[in-house]
Amino acid sequence: MEEAYLYKKLKDDKTQCQNCAHYCVLSKGEKGLCGVRKNKEGKIFALNYGLLCALNVDPIEKKPFFHFLPGSYSLSLASVGCNFQCKSCQNWRISQGPTIFDKVKGEKVSPEGIIETALNNKIPSISYTYTEPAIFSEFALDTMKLAKKAGLKNLWVTNGFWSKELFNLIHPYLDAVNVDLKSFENDFYNDYCNGSVKPILENLKKIKEKNIWLEITTLVIPCLNDSEKNLEDIARFIKKQLGEETPWHLSKFSGAISWQLQKTPSTPMKTLEKAFQIGKQKLKYVYLGNVSNKENTFCPKCDSLMVKRENYKIERFDKNSRCSNCNENLNLKS
Repeated sequence: MEEAYLYKKLKDDKTQCQNCAHYCVLSKGEKGLCGVRKNKEGKIFALNYGLLCALNVDPIEKKPFFHFLPGSYSLSLASVGCNFQCKSCQNWRISQGPTIFDKVKGEKVSPEGIIETALNNKIPSISYTYTEPAIFSEFALDTMKLAKKAGLKNLWVTNGFWSKELFNLIHPYLDAVNVDLKSFENDFYNDYCNGSVKPILENLKKIKEKNIWLEITTLVIPCLNDSEKNLEDIARFIKKQLGEETPWHLSKFSGAISWQLQKTPSTPMKTLEKAFQIGKQKLKYVYLGNVSNKENTFCPKCDSLMVKRENYKIERFDKNSRCSNCNENLNLKS
């Protein structure tokens, strides 16, 4: 356990967690919605500090980051817990484990150990991923500070449902973020995630304002968030508020591995193709996740192939992150 970095003491030993946008108010002995923050005698403790449920070396494209250090590897880590309860979750055993099984499991690792592992293996970045990094923000922050000093990049793969206090705490150490923008409709977040969309949209704008590299992912789920209006609203928001250079990843849904949507069919290819066309009308870079031949990067000006991706094998044809044919900026952060 580690005392939480962001909370407020209230009367009668109650506390308000200020780690995410739920702002849970906890009485003594009570846990937050995430299942890993607990009020113990009027203080909030992070029960998952330094307990990792996953520590792997992944291609950075798996996060997915297609425009940040393309072709490199990232040391990826996670602790159990999440501030959402997404019915579509494919990592539900670790994201929902503390709530379902009432246990916080993991292997003990120190921030110093993470940095040592990355440096010894010449891995240029650390990804806080798989679950929700906001829920292990204390360990993440301690690691990020050391990573910054060591010249390593810090990447968050997140639902973006952060508190204002958390954003202010972490943004000086963030280099890149991939936010899962699940829908533009608040009802979807209420019904399928136990959350809301407004804090996420506000955080997206703040991430861009701080000049942190940003990519967006949307898992396209049949009959739930795949309407043309919803997809057009997301594409319009990205272009207007985040910039047309912001990559948008549209991922194929598979009900068989989801938490509570097993009977929902996988996303049809025609739906993904339509979503792709909606995105391309407004944005420079649109990708289809879990679909072959739709993950390559083309020059937005002359349409020349600049980055070829096949099963995480990367071939680059650009010249110093610019198009080798017409010299257009490809927005590759190498």
